[in-house]
Amino acid sequence: MPQQPLPSHDEIVVGLDIGTTKIACFVGRQNAHGKIEILGYGRSESVGVNRGVVANIERTVQSIRLAVEEAERNSGVSIEVVNVGIAGQHIKSLQHRGLRTRDNIELEISDLDIHALTQDMYKLVMQPGEEILHVLPQEFTVDNEQGIKEPVGMSGVRLEANFHIITGQIAAIRNIYKCIRRANLEVDQLILEPLASAASVLSAEEMEAGVALVDIGGGTTDIAVFQDGIIRHTAVIPFGGNVLTDDIRQGCMIMKKQAEQLKKKFGSAIATEMRDNEIVCIPGLQGRAPREISLRNLAAIIEARMTEIIEHVHYEIRNSGYGDQLIGGIVITGGGAQLRNVTQLFEYVTGYDCRIGYPSEHLGEAPDADSTGPTFATSVGLVIKGYDRIRPRPAAAPAIVADKSVRRVREEDRTSGPRFLEKLKEFFINDEID
Repeated sequence: MPQQPLPSHDEIVVGLDIGTTKIACFVGRQNAHGKIEILGYGRSESVGVNRGVVANIERTVQSIRLAVEEAERNSGVSIEVVNVGIAGQHIKSLQHRGLRTRDNIELEISDLDIHALTQDMYKLVMQPGEEILHVLPQEFTVDNEQGIKEPVGMSGVRLEANFHIITGQIAAIRNIYKCIRRANLEVDQLILEPLASAASVLSAEEMEAGVALVDIGGGTTDIAVFQDGIIRHTAVIPFGGNVLTDDIRQGCMIMKKQAEQLKKKFGSAIATEMRDNEIVCIPGLQGRAPREISLRNLAAIIEARMTEIIEHVHYEIRNSGYGDQLIGGIVITGGGAQLRNVTQLFEYVTGYDCRIGYPSEHLGEAPDADSTGPTFATSVGLVIKGYDRIRPRPAAAPAIVADKSVRRVREEDRTSGPRFLEKLKEFFINDEID
């Protein structure tokens, strides 16, 4: 079957989710209605990542290659640049306030002023071994006028802003870059996974009203709190679906693969929803009798661990200071969101309204139903966030994309001044000849 003609690579974005249980690569493009069309995707088992952090470089590279090659076959696109998600217990967040004094009150505040103020935050001194990943502006203050969301176009001398700053360990970040390079790929953006998941499953109304996104992955549970359309708090809990699997393995005395299948097919987050006489038979090891497991006992094991995870989530929500302002409640996504009765347990423990978050709300077209499940919320979100690079930027902004880029550009200008003058002279000579 002949492949359909595809747009140029500038219009195609690739998201690569390096998770604890799976590595997923999604290829997408944005249609005329602003929806994401998934051209193809690939996935592979993640064997070199532990709780969101790369623990084995070679195995992770092999898994990345398998996922990327499958995505290339399914989409017909040659993948070279990817948007990568990052998570793990090393992720931290903090609040900081920035100030910029403008020279001319007659000139309106521009995108360049906001960009420069944001870039100043990258100069903050972090703890040894930490690096700033994201600087996210919150409210602005112009000449003591507070609570301004969009200061562009206003007049004023003193421009201030509150920033939500996300940091991570340099070693963990470098290992991700190393894996991507060894897989013959380049990184366009390194994006915090809760931000990507939020972009794919949350609506603008929910973020305005106040909502907590909970992404339950295999190794970690990621949290992002939004209120008044602004991100207020992020956190990563080092527990996920793999902890449930280990508890089932130990409690039922079975193999890990069998525990994972039990969790997916028969697991429930509430034990009282299961009947006492419901039993599943698990094949025994060679020469041993099959093992019978009560589904009510299985659910009791899951409920105990899920309650612990939810209590951690509830603590982070209260710790954000916006626990009493979440009109939108909690949105659960990730592989753990597919556990039966998980929303009821969340509502019982936290007291918030809960729903399952599906990325299908932002998708225009998908190759199959599996790609629209909560398991791939982060992968789809990485494609959505990738379009932040494509959207128009303010003039002259690329000159100060980041603090490191500024230093690199200035060093090149200082060392290549004569070459620049020679090229300028050649330009005018050729222009006169024409």
